[in-house]
Amino acid sequence: MAELKAIASQIRRDIVRMVHGAQSGHPGGSLGCADFFTALYFKVLTHDPHFHMDGKNEDIFFLSNGHISPVFYSALARSGYFDIKELSSFRKINSRLQGHPTTHEHLPGIRVASGSLGQGMSVAIGAALSKKLNNDKNIVYSLHGDGELDEGQNWEAIMFAAAHKVDNLISTVDWNGQQIDGTTKSVMDLGNIHAKFDAFGWTTLETNGNDMDEVIATLDKARSLTGQGKPIAIMMHTVMGKGVDFMENDHHWHGVAPNDEQLAKALAQLPETLGDY
Repeated sequence: MAELKAIASQIRRDIVRMVHGAQSGHPGGSLGCADFFTALYFKVLTHDPHFHMDGKNEDIFFLSNGHISPVFYSALARSGYFDIKELSSFRKINSRLQGHPTTHEHLPGIRVASGSLGQGMSVAIGAALSKKLNNDKNIVYSLHGDGELDEGQNWEAIMFAAAHKVDNLISTVDWNGQQIDGTTKSVMDLGNIHAKFDAFGWTTLETNGNDMDEVIATLDKARSLTGQGKPIAIMMHTVMGKGVDFMENDHHWHGVAPNDEQLAKALAQLPETLGDY
């Protein structure tokens, strides 16, 4: 577990350096989800960095809240999908590492363009149904923002997944209580989203998304519950900006780049464990 925590620290360093380098991007949610991505790509997923778009006979992951691309790109690079040096091109002209992941750039690990919020659940369900049709026993994972659940398309998809027993799907919601304009409660109070997923017919778990042991245990439990007639949802409590004290729990860091002084302060709090790009 110490190794995974070290990877998560390096991913957080990558995030703040990437966003600072571009002077554009979304550090808050990316930092909050670093532990989840580390657990997923370095422990939980059955996946092949020698990327195949069809994802046959491997687990596949879809990022629905595509604005947190920095954490996704870092996890992919650090787990072998492409050279970590490419992280320095984030949001630059002609880079494959666009602000929101895209497929036309042919970046290994990216199976769908994302960032138009609310669409990822539908995509993940389609992929999960495809695996069933192909007798592929692997799992489809997806990640969604809590603010993203304001989009009505999510709830149509959530209802569909339960009605059609899409039980090879594990969807996680980053429940950090923050979105671009303020707290989720002040913008559009979601109430108890755990209870909502239960009411829509899902098997719903809850976890501390910034506790590596708990994240892995919850993902393992979710996997053990697949194949039982219900899709699985994980309500993952995280701290926006986790690891950088002046960013934590502050919605203003949803989509703001640190300046030089702020970058130095952030890096001083995040140990360099694998070597910077």
